[in-house]
Amino acid sequence: MKPVVSATNAWSCVVVSVFGIVILSAIAGLYKSGHEEFTGGIEDPQDGKAVAGTIFTAVIVYAVFLVFCGFQGFLHVRESRKGAIALQ
Repeated sequence: MKPVVSATNAWSCVVVSVFGIVILSAIAGLYKSGHEEFTGGIEDPQDGKAVAGTIFTAVIVYAVFLVFCGFQGFLHVRESRKGAIALQ
């Protein structure tokens, strides 16, 4: 297979995805536990578990990006080592 995106974009996407997963998981955990700073004010959401579910959906999207971009990055590594399969 040939990579779809450049190596720089692939590895940048991996880094951003890892940070997104970590940060959004922490925020979703705080909403799910009903932490006062997130669900204690008058204008804050009433149903913290619903908000946490939505944020966990975003975590799943970032995980898909992580897998795709990681695969693209490893295709670049394999291609740079001349390990790509060439059909002639």
